[in-house]
Amino acid sequence: MWGRRQGRLRPVVCGVEELRRRRREREAVLRKARREQQLVSKRLLREDAPEEAGEGCVSAILGETEVQQLLRQAQRGTEEKRERALVSLRRGLQHPETQQTFIRLEGSMRTLIGLLTSNQALLQLEAARCLHELSHSEQSTVAEACLPATSYLLTYLSSHSPDFIELCLYTLGNLIVESEAVRRQLLPQGIVPALAACIQSPHVAVLEALGFALSQLLQAKEAPEKIIPSSILASTLPQHMLQLLQPGPKLNPGVAVEFAWCLHYIICSQVSNSLLIAHGALSTLGLLLLDLAEAVQRTEDAGLELLACPVLRCVSNLLTETVGGQMQLRDERVVAALFILLQFFFQKQHSLLPEGLWLLNNLTANSPSFCTSLLSLDLIEPLLQLLPVSNVVSVMVLTVLCNVAEKGPAYCQRLWPGRLLPALLQTLFFSDTEVVGQSLELLHLLFLYQPEAVQVFLQQSGLQALERHQEEAQLQERVYALQQTALQG
Repeated sequence: MWGRRQGRLRPVVCGVEELRRRRREREAVLRKARREQQLVSKRLLREDAPEEAGEGCVSAILGETEVQQLLRQAQRGTEEKRERALVSLRRGLQHPETQQTFIRLEGSMRTLIGLLTSNQALLQLEAARCLHELSHSEQSTVAEACLPATSYLLTYLSSHSPDFIELCLYTLGNLIVESEAVRRQLLPQGIVPALAACIQSPHVAVLEALGFALSQLLQAKEAPEKIIPSSILASTLPQHMLQLLQPGPKLNPGVAVEFAWCLHYIICSQVSNSLLIAHGALSTLGLLLLDLAEAVQRTEDAGLELLACPVLRCVSNLLTETVGGQMQLRDERVVAALFILLQFFFQKQHSLLPEGLWLLNNLTANSPSFCTSLLSLDLIEPLLQLLPVSNVVSVMVLTVLCNVAEKGPAYCQRLWPGRLLPALLQTLFFSDTEVVGQSLELLHLLFLYQPEAVQVFLQQSGLQALERHQEEAQLQERVYALQQTALQG
């Protein structure tokens, strides 16, 4: 108990380091959560077959005899008939039941690979589409049945057809995320150099598909230890990714989204973030944030948050790696841009508010200059307006305000005027323990560095607000300490 450590009970003086320690522990948990939240998914390209749109037919589940018959028809006859047989097979493979029938049939995959490697482009493409349907299966056994085809798909990444390369990349991406056996086979065969070659493609669709395939590879459980250090960081991929994230007229939003997530997974691996910073990751992402803030002021396009989310996470996690890294973002335009984005999220996408506030927390945690920017740009009032959104948002807002307050008397003096104390008193009526606890920490800091706050707190029935929480086990010590400090004035 704080009361037992000091006779006269100046709990806030002995508690500042404790407050910081608790916040650091909580932030570590949040960072871990952000590293573990991944976007494993599969993609399916069916718009590649426009001839189906007008036929109005629903694909049927194929039995063993029908699959065998279609495979035989695909091997002989005119090219048109062979292609038609593969189209029918592909439609059937949209059903899990047909997929299971196909992989159980002896020689079926061998036949499909034979068609994939034929010298007839239309048959190759239809065979690749069949494999793509199989790769989208939710059954791991189907993905592993495709294993013999992966080396051919890898070879075709050097094809002259952008459409074919795109299809192979999405198929590989689907298989990579599903099967460790696929990854074990593809890594020695050179998938990373092949992807590094594809990233120089001038075709946007290829780059977007590449970003997807690479993100699937980076989310593998063995990626931080076996893939990122020895393969990814040793390649030219990081530099090219950052080039594709450079703001400007050449920036493509779809491509940028894919590679921002790729960068996020690399950063979360914590393998060598100093290398990314040396390549200019922080400065590039900081400029991209400015560009995004400008974009949301020009357009109502809700798709912008798809890029904002991974960019915010990347910058936030890079800032936790090195204090020195903040030097590259010592520009109050970043804080202003972040508040433009926060306002956009407030209007359009509340779920992204914690991402923006997490970055603001990391900017202000160890940087008096960013705290000064927050105050000089009069951003405390907009920050307080976010308090009612949710408990998570409230905690993050209060954490940022604590970062400012703990910088000392000069900062608390500038924090003090306005709605701060009324807003804090309102949060004391919240039922969420974490929100109330964070409010108590901020009040402790205000009482320590801005004694005038104590008297106003008492005049506005602050003690009565505290009484609501004096029986809560997690808050008892802090409530009691704050009560005593307020009464001693």
